Amino acid sequence: MTLPTAERAAGPLSWRPTRRRIADSLLAALAPIAACGVALGGLTTWVGSGNAGSPARIAVAEGRVFLPYGDAQDTAAFFRIINSGGADDRLLKVTSPEVQGEATLSRHRMMSGNAASARTVDSARVPAGGGLAMSPYGLDVTLRADPAWQAGTYVPFTLHFERGGRIEVQAVVVRPGEG
Repeated sequence: MTLPTAERAAGPLSWRPTRRRIADSLLAALAPIAACGVALGGLTTWVGSGNAGSPARIAVAEGRVFLPYGDAQDTAAFFRIINSGGADDRLLKVTSPEVQGEATLSRHRMMSGNAASARTVDSARVPAGGGLAMSPYGLDVTLRADPAWQAGTYVPFTLHFERGGRIEVQAVVVRPGEG
């Protein structure tokens, strides 16, 4: 004997919506929806603050080269580097067609008794939203000066960055203590 369709559908294996089943289903769906809402809110805040996908934006200012004393040929160059982007960058090297030999990045550290030590470094970090100010007491570019340089001479340099590429700048030759 065959049961009518309505009686077959109402058998023990059919699903019937009850308050308990509906409540359980809604609670099961609520957790992923809430997680997506929190993630979307966090991403919206991150993007709104300008941090999402913002590359390093490098600008170089105030290039200076110290005029060496007497017969000395070694000197140093200094630059102020600004990173207005949302990602860190690294200064990898500094080159110049007017520098004899290789220019190297050096970090100086003051020791006791007015002594200083210098060591060559491979690169220097330029933090996002910050900068790097080179000085005789920290990071500088050690180089061999051209004997024809005088105070006021401009020397071309190319700063090579990991993400920012190459930036060409001019540095003015100054007497130490003047600028």
